[in-house]
Amino acid sequence: MIQHLPAVVVLLTILLQVGTVWATGKAREKYGIKAPAISGHPGFDRAWRVQMNTLESTVIFLPTLWLAVQYGFALWGSVAGLVWVFGRVWYAVAYLKDPAKRGPGFMVASAGWAVMLVLGVIGLFRALLAG
Repeated sequence: MIQHLPAVVVLLTILLQVGTVWATGKAREKYGIKAPAISGHPGFDRAWRVQMNTLESTVIFLPTLWLAVQYGFALWGSVAGLVWVFGRVWYAVAYLKDPAKRGPGFMVASAGWAVMLVLGVIGLFRALLAG
């Protein structure tokens, strides 16, 4: 079961990305924002920022997850990854409603990412020292 947990985290990350793309598309339709415009109504602007912020965070999240899992922390790296996904969902939902309330979700996601980074660095150094 543990060997599949990192893949579950990656799948949830993909679904999160799909969800933010979907929310942006719905906002584009709802507020009449014609492509290629990427601003024009505060509701659309929030959805666009959620999508882009989540994409930007995913770019550093996935390699960090890989590092933690690859170097000996499949379970704890995956748990931290689940915390990141939960935090990003919380962040996205809060940001779409009121950007001022996005902070707690961001902090939870950041904590999950930081734990994965520490695990990955520890695992890599252990591997380097072992030779």
